[in-house]
Amino acid sequence: MYKRNKNKRCEELYDAILTLQTREECMKFFSDLCTVSELAAMEQRYQVASFLRQGMIYNDILERTGASSATISRVNRSLQYGADGYEVVFERLGYPEEGERKE
Repeated sequence: MYKRNKNKRCEELYDAILTLQTREECMKFFSDLCTVSELAAMEQRYQVASFLRQGMIYNDILERTGASSATISRVNRSLQYGADGYEVVFERLGYPEEGERKE
């Protein structure tokens, strides 16, 4: 998927995102860019990724997030075989290592 997204318009979007400096700027930009349901889906996938990284099982994640098993599985595939985008963010935010619970 990473290679597929390398075109001029995508690069411009990512460059635009990189100019954002605060959480408030990010929230405003993504609120303008995305629908409420698109934002909710991205927020849910990120939360699922965090729980998976902590070693939480699918049923507990489903209960806590409301994500479908298909969504949980898709996020898990990204964590296992993706471009390591989640891992970069988790490391920079100081999230615990895989299998460690974040309280």
